[in-house]
Amino acid sequence: MKLTREQIKYIKENTSLPRNDVGHAMSTYIGKTDNVAYSLFSLLPNRSFWVRYTKGIGSGIEKYTVVQGTLEVQYEGHAFILNEGETLDASEYPELLSFYGEDAVEILVEMSTEEFETNFRNTEIVQRDAAAIEKVDGYTFHHCSRIKDYSIELWKKLGQPIERVTMLRWGAYFHDIGKLAVPIEILNKPGKLTSEEWELMKSHTVKGAQMMREHEIIWLRDAAFIVEEHHERYDGKGYPYGLKGEEISLEASIVSVVDSFDAMTTDRVYRNALTIKEAIQEIIKGRGTQFNPTVVDAFLKLLHDQEFKWR
Repeated sequence: MKLTREQIKYIKENTSLPRNDVGHAMSTYIGKTDNVAYSLFSLLPNRSFWVRYTKGIGSGIEKYTVVQGTLEVQYEGHAFILNEGETLDASEYPELLSFYGEDAVEILVEMSTEEFETNFRNTEIVQRDAAAIEKVDGYTFHHCSRIKDYSIELWKKLGQPIERVTMLRWGAYFHDIGKLAVPIEILNKPGKLTSEEWELMKSHTVKGAQMMREHEIIWLRDAAFIVEEHHERYDGKGYPYGLKGEEISLEASIVSVVDSFDAMTTDRVYRNALTIKEAIQEIIKGRGTQFNPTVVDAFLKLLHDQEFKWR
């Protein structure tokens, strides 16, 4: 299937087509033929997404064709460009693939119908939960998406096993799901919390882990430990269990650094955002106390390599 610019415009403007806003992109379902589903994946400027191919349901087809714009693809430490009209067959790449677009990119995705429909349905559930978090906490799901993206980039930079990256992805994305169980007046209180309010706030880690362990999407359940541990500190002064050092999972240590940095560079009801450089200094201050030093070092290098692009 080939798409013209006029067809792309029609697809994006046709509100009757099923679509999912996943924060960094909009996925619009176009249709299917012979057990292959087609969708238009509209990637926002300066955003990324990743793919890990596994032999799927049915045909196992998974192809990405750039129909407008240019994609940078990274695979096992090497990068190459995917130009308009070029197709990448994910089945030829057994390890993690990362895609980056400096400008907006339109991508035609071909996938076996059953697998696509399962993914599309699960994404709708994920959106529902992300929207619920946004409603009570004020953070948008774009925050969740940033935490996920940078957590994955850190995982790659640290050379960790690809088999665990899906777990990290969803633990990072839903790290604050437990805030659904915290009263909104506490979440958005502009002043200092009382000791009782602070205890309720801290409970979002264990409550969030429980939500994940009971989630209707079965593969989200394995990521519960990341939600539970993401406020633990390297020096043992965190919560909920006072874990320290290597007792804290690497996944949670990654989310801790990325989440803290994003929180510091975002306006909140109780304080204004810091500059990127100010936030970096705070992360450096917390190296070895609040944060795992290995993770901090990798994160600072990641920021440097990406020229301090954060949003």
